[in-house]
Amino acid sequence: MSEQAGYATTHATGGCQCGAVRYRVTEPLGACGVCHCRMCQRATGNAFAPLVTARGVIWEGVPGRYASSNISERGFCRDCGTPLFMQDFGSDEYELMTGTLDDPEAAPPDHVCGTEGRLGWVAALAALPEETTAENNPAAQEIRSLQYQAAEAAKEER
Repeated sequence: MSEQAGYATTHATGGCQCGAVRYRVTEPLGACGVCHCRMCQRATGNAFAPLVTARGVIWEGVPGRYASSNISERGFCRDCGTPLFMQDFGSDEYELMTGTLDDPEAAPPDHVCGTEGRLGWVAALAALPEETTAENNPAAQEIRSLQYQAAEAAKEER
């Protein structure tokens, strides 16, 4: 990424679905894992959670937080509900949800963890028939994302 006037180098940017919470990462991204543990499954409402380690995270907007265990908390957007991160208490390191990066391809997984919770059908996903979003739902061609519209409207009201 680029160096902006008055800012440290930006290595990654991202945010929630509605745009109310954005972030930029001023240090290189670290390890990226795919976690299959039950806590991550429930926190994301998904079969697994791709998480990338990040330090030097600067937030625009304030993420909500809740203690998901006795050692860590989860961050999310209070407006749209997007899960944003996991963070151990007292740590300056975040585990950002890879899907919230503006460029999620920048953080390919390098390990898998929480395998005791891996769902039996996950291994078969790569062999399933594939379709694009438009092939799966022809109405998808009419979809217009509302991403960032709520945040822009809120900024205009201020």
